[in-house]
Amino acid sequence: MGKYKVMKPVNEVDVSGVKYKEEDIKAPHLTGFLFKLFVKMLETPFIGSLIVESLKKNNGMTQIFRNTVIPEEPMFRPVFPSQKPELDVVLVGEDESPVDRLETALKCLPQYDPSLSFNADSSSSFRYWKIRDYAYAYRSNLTTPSVVAERIISIIEEFRYDKSPTPFLISFDANEVRKQAEASTLRFEEGHPISVLDGVIITIKDDIDCLPHTTTGGTRWLHEARSVEKDAVVVSRLRSCGAVLLGKANMHELGMGTSGNNSNYGTTRNPHAPERYTGGSSSGSAAIVASGLCPAALGTDGGGSVRIPASLCGVTGLKTTYGRTDMTGSLCAGGTVEVVSPVASSLEDTVLVYAAILGSSSADRLNLNPTPPCLPKLLSHNGGNAIGSLRLGKYTTWFNDVHSSDISDKCEDIIKLLSNNHGCQIMEIVVPELEEMRAAHVVSIGSATLCSLTPYCEAGKNSKLSYDTRTSFAIFKSFSASDYIAAQCLRRRLMEYHLDIFKNVDVIVTPTCGMTAPVIPLEAVKNGETNFQVAAYLMRFVVAANLLGFPAISVPVGYDKEGMPIGLQIMGRPWAEATVLSLAAAVEELAPVTKKPAVFHDVLKTNRIHTEK
Repeated sequence: MGKYKVMKPVNEVDVSGVKYKEEDIKAPHLTGFLFKLFVKMLETPFIGSLIVESLKKNNGMTQIFRNTVIPEEPMFRPVFPSQKPELDVVLVGEDESPVDRLETALKCLPQYDPSLSFNADSSSSFRYWKIRDYAYAYRSNLTTPSVVAERIISIIEEFRYDKSPTPFLISFDANEVRKQAEASTLRFEEGHPISVLDGVIITIKDDIDCLPHTTTGGTRWLHEARSVEKDAVVVSRLRSCGAVLLGKANMHELGMGTSGNNSNYGTTRNPHAPERYTGGSSSGSAAIVASGLCPAALGTDGGGSVRIPASLCGVTGLKTTYGRTDMTGSLCAGGTVEVVSPVASSLEDTVLVYAAILGSSSADRLNLNPTPPCLPKLLSHNGGNAIGSLRLGKYTTWFNDVHSSDISDKCEDIIKLLSNNHGCQIMEIVVPELEEMRAAHVVSIGSATLCSLTPYCEAGKNSKLSYDTRTSFAIFKSFSASDYIAAQCLRRRLMEYHLDIFKNVDVIVTPTCGMTAPVIPLEAVKNGETNFQVAAYLMRFVVAANLLGFPAISVPVGYDKEGMPIGLQIMGRPWAEATVLSLAAAVEELAPVTKKPAVFHDVLKTNRIHTEK
């Protein structure tokens, strides 16, 4: 067929003959005046289309979508066959109240005496306060939600975390926080706290509705066209548990980037090194957790947007199975790769917030037929639990394709410890057609984003978008209907490959990102930048969980030679959040001692080693 490539059906492909191809992105890295000029050219008729088509051709996308025959039928969103039950787990009911699910989750956690943390001397090693520490402090009258809220408000106002140049927050209302904290304090005084989350500060990414705030998605204008009438479903679940919602976290505009750069409100800085990016798009959510201002936050993950910033900021980020959480009330509710998920400073806090927010929408329950949600029994890590029976899939050549060997070495060390200490079996695997997977993901997320925002952009808002978002949109607009169908055919094909892999392994382990936090170019602060090479490194390992809907988590496993955090990604079978969380808990126990970030605030004000920045 000449230049056309005809793919064999998946069941006829010999994966043992697959050769790993290193990613080689051919695109300019631009900032400042040249970047603005480039965007103007992209948006110029004829010239722009020539540039975009050249970029796509040079990066193999034209070959994949225009010159390839794909035998599989399209899969327009992840659909899974029935899954076998997980081991050593506790079932939780989707119809239970979030408070009841939290009680179940607490019973699954290891025994822990918070009083020991409050009495620790100055020689104690650094660690973050846990949700159970806050609950103990409130119930023991060591402090109140109102006192903690006032400390956080004063820190935000003093360090301008709601203002440029280093904003964690896009929307913040001190009086609203006080009101929530006062109601929580009263409940404790009356002896009737709602749950372990009562009075605990949690931040919400600015693409998730949370009253009384507007939802801007990191833009300067979206709130003018889209009103917020009520909380998103996940936010209402947290509110019903008594959580104090701090405000709306900064983010990469419309989630269309992996760095966290936002020229509209200022770029959130990495608490470990303020001259570096946090990663995105849930940049503010990860940074505010890493800084100690709150133990957990909500983000959205459509292309690693929770796991990337969690990895770069040294915290934990969970991406649930597609459809496990209800997306109603978020900007990406209509997408096929996105989920709402938690970022937290510890694995157990990730479990608690996940327990509170989980629950599929009624439509997803009907269409996706999810298995009942489960939580891991973390009480038994030192006993004969299911960790030792897990088979960890590792594609070594892919695993080692990182910017610095510090990353692969640290991740490799933890995997070996899992094998030596718990008996996990490490199995070599091959993941075919990674280039096609990345391309299919770009078309899928880009088409969904463009579809949801086209009415606003056509109304003249496109010129108000940042330059890097306009670059993404110019590329997205070039995709045809046939490109979209081809991407969905690839989704089914890649799903079959991965389900075959999961017949032999329980999880797939990789670094979360192919590089640690990049330095922010000074010239990128005002107008942003386009850097597809850095984006490729950051997204190298995260895309499958989005395109195919699998659960995945990033958990900290150490630091590179420059002291920047490194994350290990664990991706599991469909609906197997409990397995992923259980293995992540084992990783957390084995990981090196956590370093205190350069920017850290001890909002519980104890005698421990923590000191405010």
